Amino acid sequence: MSVEHPSIAYRAFLFDMDGTLLNSVAATERIWTRWAMRHGLDVAKFLPTIHGVRAVDTVARQNLPGIDAQAEAAQLTVEEIEDVEGVVEVPGALALLKRLPPTQWAIVTSAPMALALRRMEAAGIPRPEVMVTAEDVSSGKPNPNCYLLAAQRLQVAPGECLVFEDAQAGIKAGEAAGMDVMVVTATHTHPVVTLHSQIKDYLGLGIAVDDGLMRLSNHR
Repeated sequence: MSVEHPSIAYRAFLFDMDGTLLNSVAATERIWTRWAMRHGLDVAKFLPTIHGVRAVDTVARQNLPGIDAQAEAAQLTVEEIEDVEGVVEVPGALALLKRLPPTQWAIVTSAPMALALRRMEAAGIPRPEVMVTAEDVSSGKPNPNCYLLAAQRLQVAPGECLVFEDAQAGIKAGEAAGMDVMVVTATHTHPVVTLHSQIKDYLGLGIAVDDGLMRLSNHR
C-alpha cells in the first residue's frame, strides 16, 4: 500500500461505493452478462465498460435499436437489488468509516439510491448523512457534478476534498472536480497505471483528525 501524501489534510472524504467501499463485482457482472447476452453483445468486451457509471448511461451507449434506456436500466436495478450474493465490504472500510467525523464524509455513487442502500446493508456499510446517487445528477461520472454536489452538501470547498475511487470514470470525475484522488485497487485484476496515490484496501490505513482536518497515514 502506498500513501504518497500522508501530510495533506482534508475537510471531507468522498467515497465511491462499488469497488471502493464494497465489492459487488460478482453480482453486477452476473446480471449484466445476462443482459449483454440477450442483446447479442460481446460479453468479454462489454463487461469492463460497466463499472463506475450509471446503468442508464451504459445502456444508452450501446445504441441498440428500439431500446428504452430508462426502462432497461430500471429493470436492471430491480435485478441487482434482488441479487446481493457475494457483496462484501472492501477490507477495513467499515473500521475506517467509524473513525471519521459523521459530517465530514459522503458516498458518491452511480447506483440508484435503492440499490446503493441494499448493497450497503449487505456489506455492513453505514449510511452517511450525505449521499449522492444516480437520481441526483443529470449527467453521471465522468461528469464532476456528483462530487461537486457532495462537497456543496457537506459545505466544504472542492479543493478540501479527497475522493476515493476505483474506476476510470470516477477518477476522471474527481479530477474534473478539482479534488485529490486516492485509487482503491481491491477489486482490480490488473495493475493500475495512475499518477494518483493507491491503496489496495483500508487495512493499516491510519487516520488523524485535528481541528476539523483529516490526515491519512500508512500504519502497515
